[in-house]
Amino acid sequence: MQRTVILFALFAGAALALGALPAAHGDDPEPRAVAVTVYNGNLGLVRDERRIELEDGVFTLPFRDVAALIDPTSVAFRALRAGGAVDVLEQNYEYDLMTPEALLEKYVGETVTLVTTTADGEDRAVRAKLLSVQGGTVYQIGDSIALNPPGRVVLPALVGDLKASPTLVWTLASPRAGLEPVEVSYLTGGLSWKADYVATLSADDRSLELGGWVTIDNRSGTTYPDAKLKLVAGDIHRAPQAGREEFARHALEVADAAPSAAAFEERTFFEYHLYDLPRPTTIKNNQTKQIRLLETASVRTQKVFRLAGAPWYYTQQYGGEQGLKVGVYQEFENRERDGLGVPLPAGTVRLYKADADGTLQLVGEDRIDHTPEGEKVVLKIGEAFDVVADRRQTEFEVVASGHVWEEAFEVVIRNHKKEDIVVQVVEPLPGEWRMLSNSHDFEKLDAFTVRFDVPVKAGGEATLQYRIRIEY
Repeated sequence: MQRTVILFALFAGAALALGALPAAHGDDPEPRAVAVTVYNGNLGLVRDERRIELEDGVFTLPFRDVAALIDPTSVAFRALRAGGAVDVLEQNYEYDLMTPEALLEKYVGETVTLVTTTADGEDRAVRAKLLSVQGGTVYQIGDSIALNPPGRVVLPALVGDLKASPTLVWTLASPRAGLEPVEVSYLTGGLSWKADYVATLSADDRSLELGGWVTIDNRSGTTYPDAKLKLVAGDIHRAPQAGREEFARHALEVADAAPSAAAFEERTFFEYHLYDLPRPTTIKNNQTKQIRLLETASVRTQKVFRLAGAPWYYTQQYGGEQGLKVGVYQEFENRERDGLGVPLPAGTVRLYKADADGTLQLVGEDRIDHTPEGEKVVLKIGEAFDVVADRRQTEFEVVASGHVWEEAFEVVIRNHKKEDIVVQVVEPLPGEWRMLSNSHDFEKLDAFTVRFDVPVKAGGEATLQYRIRIEY
């Protein structure tokens, strides 16, 4: 007796039917435990523990609901009780899924039923031969050809080896029959995470509250129910093919050694940092999930005004520029003494500050790289509205056959703010250089960079002058 499959209701009906049927001999039950480790760079490591029904001898076992973007070469299978007694003789990854398009393709050249609804609400069934499904549907109805006819398609039966979900199919060899807990681990694409931070500045711009959130994006093609979640921050290197399975096993062993905590807890993991969520969480397919990473009450910070130069000023005649923008930065040390002192995964920091009536306003955002404890965080917030600068070359002399120059520069900074500020003028110097004279002290940041700290009074202006000799 043939089953009738109505295409428009296929997925709802199939899901209910599959969920209600008892597990057949050799079918696997629902996962017992799932652990997911998500790496930076669209990579996830999945460990799936289930109980399977072994048969005595060689048999075939489907392992359903794996990620659609699984790397089949990375799969590691381990029987937890029987150990090495269960052998995997063959593995196939079946991803020919039961979609309307796939079902129709199986019926090209066959006769199906088209059902349309008349104006008075009655169904009218017509027998039609399906000729093509490329770019639409083409049917032969009697002596006529119909292109994309209205109505729903009724198929006489399920045909082909279509799967309701991505499935690993193993050929196993076992010395005995019975239930056996197994652990299956594999790498998959479609899993990614990033960190986002929200910082709120104090009224005097000298401290900030910092909160961090983890955003997990699951596009791997399956859901991970009640998963034990771990995140790895860092840039891992992956070989093109070899070593995937060994990497998966090693990562699982190290991740399992991490203890639980009351919240996301960070610890060192090889040359990376591991973040462990102690409670289970369900990561649904096609879902973006956010989980709190950290929260600090007060981090000491400072606002910095910075005017950056360019090395090409010094090797040619340069008339100058007017109305230069002065950058605004917030800087803080990632140290416990300054209110922080935790490794910060790469992510975007959005900085807010309350206005006169207490409403938080966005004042800027910037992206940080992975930042270890003890390093400085520098955030480019924007350009100062009330601080402008002019730069001009006041002298230019070519010495020694065109490879040595002596020149003088003048930088005028105007401060239209109501408070005094200090502007850092950072000058990149090409080749060998020697400062001949300067109106303000400078700090040599490296072999080719100097910084002048120029105080500017509220509503006033300040002029930086210096003369330099460049050999290039």
